[in-house]
Amino acid sequence: MADTNDIKRYRQNLTAEREAIALYGRLTEAEKNPDLASIYRKLVETERKHSEFWIDRLKEAGAPIPEFRPGWRTRIFGWLAYRFGPAFILPTIASIEKSAASGYAGQPDAESANMPADEKSHARVFGYLATTSRGMQGSDLARFEGRHRASGGNALRAAVLGANDGLVSVFCLVMGVAGAGVSSSNILVTGLAGMIAGALSMALGEWLSVQSSRELYQHQLDVEKHELATIPEEEKEELGLIYQAKGIDAETARKLADRLISDPSTALDTLAREELGIDPDELGGSAWEAAFTSFALFMVGAIIPVVPYVFFTGMTGVIVSAAFSTVGLFIIGAIITLMTGRNPIASGLRQVLFGLVTATVTFSIGHFIGAVAI
Repeated sequence: MADTNDIKRYRQNLTAEREAIALYGRLTEAEKNPDLASIYRKLVETERKHSEFWIDRLKEAGAPIPEFRPGWRTRIFGWLAYRFGPAFILPTIASIEKSAASGYAGQPDAESANMPADEKSHARVFGYLATTSRGMQGSDLARFEGRHRASGGNALRAAVLGANDGLVSVFCLVMGVAGAGVSSSNILVTGLAGMIAGALSMALGEWLSVQSSRELYQHQLDVEKHELATIPEEEKEELGLIYQAKGIDAETARKLADRLISDPSTALDTLAREELGIDPDELGGSAWEAAFTSFALFMVGAIIPVVPYVFFTGMTGVIVSAAFSTVGLFIIGAIITLMTGRNPIASGLRQVLFGLVTATVTFSIGHFIGAVAI
């Protein structure tokens, strides 16, 4: 027998489902692409089934069915979808759906009706739609026209920034120590220590980042594998919706999803790539490879302001270190233009300006601390 808390929960769940029906209905009306509109209609049907489920629970408990009027957020989203198109609000809806995907967790009656799986499926569908239904962006157009130099861009960007971190941080460190008036041997030891410590820190941070991502991806794959084994029909329907979002007609998408899900050897791989955007063979790459790469890139930049102190002492060492660092900063600034398309000389000079200003600040602080200490 349902108690007061159960009835309250039934009403809250019913209201949430009705809000979703109203919002998805507005998206359906506003969507001009018939394939996308059919996806929204499918989502409405699912939410309507959920709504009927909670209405039945309230009736069984002898509780009245509350009247419904869409909330302010649903009305605003509906107006924005009608005025600017569904794509305008999809990223926001995707974020909300992702947060609400676990709303039915711990509710046995909802779990028995597979509602948590449905809600997670909806969150993934909206997440996919948010990244695929905004139309062609400028970067996409440039890539198709052969003018966008983005091939390997992420790796290049990581390499440049890693070397820049090493150069700027250690340059400022040795300038700060030099400003304090310590001996050249102490500056060299400090620079080497900072170089190694910074590289190790970068390597550890990169290892933790990649390893955490790998563990998260593996957990998502385990969940997907479990859902594939326990609720294959829901997974097949979700995959069909994703293919529809890619522009495949409903019938072809349904047949394609049916064929892929029916083959156990490819089902999980397909779901991982299409739903989660995960390459199950890579899982985001090797954490150790990322760590070693990060370590090496930091060292490449950090060695530049340190190596002059191996050969020079006193103010000569400071000047040569600053000169080496200036050249390094200019080169890094110029390399960045491979990604930005800006003038390499202007970008290089800007990098030099920022680097020298920060080094001057640390040198001045070091000089002040050295004077006070004396």
